Amino acid sequence: MNRKITAFLEAWKDGPHRMPLLLEGARHVGKTYAVLEFGRTHYDNVAYINFELHPELAEIFESNITPEYLIPRLSLAARQTICRGATLIVLDEVQCGGRALASLKYFKENAPEYHVIAIASLLGVAKWREHFSFPVGTVDRKTMHPMDLEEFMLALGRGDVVEAIRKAYQTDKPLPSVLHDMAMQIWCQYLAVGGMPACVAHFAETGDHLLVRHLQDTILASYREDMGKYSTPGETQKKRLLWDSVPEQLAKENNRFRYALVKQGRRLTMLDHAVALLCEAGIASRVYRVSEGKKPLDSYVDRGAFKLYSADHGLLAAQRKLAPAEILYMREKSRVQERIDPFLCGLVENTVAMQLQQNGLRTHYWYPKGDAQSVLN
Repeated sequence: MNRKITAFLEAWKDGPHRMPLLLEGARHVGKTYAVLEFGRTHYDNVAYINFELHPELAEIFESNITPEYLIPRLSLAARQTICRGATLIVLDEVQCGGRALASLKYFKENAPEYHVIAIASLLGVAKWREHFSFPVGTVDRKTMHPMDLEEFMLALGRGDVVEAIRKAYQTDKPLPSVLHDMAMQIWCQYLAVGGMPACVAHFAETGDHLLVRHLQDTILASYREDMGKYSTPGETQKKRLLWDSVPEQLAKENNRFRYALVKQGRRLTMLDHAVALLCEAGIASRVYRVSEGKKPLDSYVDRGAFKLYSADHGLLAAQRKLAPAEILYMREKSRVQERIDPFLCGLVENTVAMQLQQNGLRTHYWYPKGDAQSVLN
C-alpha cells in the first residue's frame, strides 16, 4: 500500500544532515511494515532487531553503547553484515531495549555514516515509569498515524478519484455528480473501515465489513492489554474507563470532555494523568478549545476545556458497536429525513480532526455562541 511516510523516509535517507530517526506512533498503524519495505527497496540489506520479541538483546547495550562496540554484535544478532550507507539498521520496539535509545546519540556523533531507524510504541508511556536517557537534539523524530483518506483511496485502487478531486481544487470547479457520488461512497467506506492498514488491506481485498470488524475488535483488545504496560493497576483501570467513555462523549452534544461521564465521582485530579497516558500511547488525541476563532489560535486556548478523540475512527465505530450499514447508508437516511444516530456526528467530527493531524496540522475546536461548531487548524 502507498503510504506517505515513504516520501519522508526517502528525504531522510538522502538528507545532508541525516540523524538517526525515531519513528513513533500507536500500535498497528504500520510503522514496522513501512520501514522494512522501505529498507527492502532502498538498501542492500536490513539489520532488524525487535526488542519486544527478543528482550534478551537489550543486554547488548548494557555495558557499552558506542557504535564500534555495537555494530559487530548487532550484525551477529540480526544475521546480517552491516555496511556503512548500504544497510538499514532497524531497532524495533526500542522502548523495550534498555539503553538502545540512548545509543542513537553516539551513532549521530561518532558514526553518522550508518543509517539507523528506531521504532517505538508506548515510548511516552514507558518514560513515565522507566529511566530513559533520551538523545535530545541528536535524533530526527516522526510520528506515524493511521492511513488518511487519500491513502485509503489509493489502497482501493481509486487513484483516479484522488486526481479528480485534486483537479477540482486546482481549477475551482466542482466534481461531476457521478464522481462526487463515488467519492462520497468511498468516504462512507472510510468512516466504517478506518485507517488501520490491516483493516484497509482486508477491505480492499474482500470488501467484507464483517471481517474488518473482527480485525478492529482484535486491535481494540490489544490496546486494552497495552494499557496495563508501564502502569500501576490503578492507572490501568483509569485508562480503560477513559478509553471506554470516548464513544459516549462524542455521541453527546458536549462542548468539552466531561470527567463526570467517565464514572460517578471521578474528578479531573484523578483522571487527567490517565488522559495524558492515552495520548502518549498514540491511541487518543486531546484537542483544546479556543475562546475565539482568531489567529494566533494558541493565544485563545482554554486549557480547562478539551475534547478527546480516538486516533482511528474505524476503531471508534467498533468500540460503539455501530453496524457498518448505519454508516454506509447514512446519506440515504438523511435524504429521507430518517433519524440518524447522534454518534455519527461525533464520528465524522473525530475523522475530520484526525485528518488534519495526520497531515501535520495542529487542531483546536471552537464553540461560538450560536449552534455552529468548527474544527480549526
